[in-house]
Amino acid sequence: MAYDFSKGAPAPQPEAQVFKGYVATVTLYADRAEIKRKLMGKVTGAKDSVIPLGDVIKVQSKEPTRLVNGYVQLATEQDRGQLRIATAEAQKAIANNSRTVLFTWNQRETYAAYLAAVTAGVQAQGGNPFG
Repeated sequence: MAYDFSKGAPAPQPEAQVFKGYVATVTLYADRAEIKRKLMGKVTGAKDSVIPLGDVIKVQSKEPTRLVNGYVQLATEQDRGQLRIATAEAQKAIANNSRTVLFTWNQRETYAAYLAAVTAGVQAQGGNPFG
């Protein structure tokens, strides 16, 4: 008689994915993103943060170019007012946001991989990453 040891056991969680951005590293789990910043990343006021993917109302992004850094922001209810503004001040607010990770031109492949993974993660949690 064979025993089924999987009954009652939690389903195995997928491995965490790590993405290194500009002065920040993101560890993406199935249910949350953990952003850790280097000292220079904290100078602007952004802090280390843990964002439950179920709380994300929109994944905002801008692709990095040779002249301008790109970013991926996991917007939550706290960012709702900023989502309506499209000015230079709003861009500065996005860059200083604790839920934003910047990427340089040389990190564009990491940017694309993180954007795809976090978008899929938000969808898996029942959210709409496109607002």
